[in-house]
Amino acid sequence: MKRVGLLAAIPEGSRERLMELGREVSFPVGVRIFEEGSRADRFWLIRTGTVNLDVHVPGRRAAVVETLGEGRLLGWSWLCPPHQWHLGAEAASPVRAWEFGAAEVLALCDRDHELDHALLTYVVEVIGRRLRAARTRLLDLYGPYGSGSDQ
Repeated sequence: MKRVGLLAAIPEGSRERLMELGREVSFPVGVRIFEEGSRADRFWLIRTGTVNLDVHVPGRRAAVVETLGEGRLLGWSWLCPPHQWHLGAEAASPVRAWEFGAAEVLALCDRDHELDHALLTYVVEVIGRRLRAARTRLLDLYGPYGSGSDQ
């Protein structure tokens, strides 16, 4: 098993316990994996393929804000109340992933404090990256002067 992303961030023993909770799933191209605002009760680690993250824009098509590939975490909203997806996700190519139920992982985190710390640290970093990516993409699409980044 290749260790990138979340799997590389978790200590070996904790990683093995986490992976025991995962199940292999696949999504064909074009499948909506989750919708913005719906209940978030699981997450995925992408093994192969790509997933587009998008945000609903009233009166327009959903705007793709980031594309995730191998080793990337798909879904963090399961960890943060109110446990609703902040973005939508669609398979941009055929996807193979490990799927994890939030309740089982949170129960494991209660028993495994190394996993809890590593997972929370990683998810906070992901949230920050996704927020920056969404902001930049939306400003590029809808802002009068592009991303507005300092030059």
